[in-house]
Amino acid sequence: MIHLSFSLPEPGSPWQRTWEKAKQGDPASLAEVDLRYKYFSVNVEMVIDGVEVISKRRFVTLVDLALSLSHAKKCISSREDAAFGFTESEEVIYLQCDGDLIVVTSSKRSWQVTAERKELVSAFSGFLREAYSCLTSEIPGLVANPVLRQILPE
Repeated sequence: MIHLSFSLPEPGSPWQRTWEKAKQGDPASLAEVDLRYKYFSVNVEMVIDGVEVISKRRFVTLVDLALSLSHAKKCISSREDAAFGFTESEEVIYLQCDGDLIVVTSSKRSWQVTAERKELVSAFSGFLREAYSCLTSEIPGLVANPVLRQILPE
């Protein structure tokens, strides 16, 4: 079983400012580098068969993670290995293809867990849809941002 979700920062949290700042100016013209590293911090959690792959205590920028997961999803769908990391740390999560299974490992922690390819692709797709929906409902002008269109699952 795979659980992959995110939650917005609590009101009053310093991370909430990353959402407020993005509402200033024209959201359609926000640059990719700013979307990836400056705005939209969220708590993320990823658990595969009881193994905490991403801790729910971790804050990451939603657009950066979504773009990374979108790329990883394309790779594993094509039976290619993939990886994704976090701007805020040196950790890299590796996704190694083994037939219809994906072996998930960390560069910093000693666990290893296996997931079915279809289930992981489905979890990534659901996360991407939810991320896009959240971003565009919080800031409707983001619909016109070309970077955000890359998040939508195919």
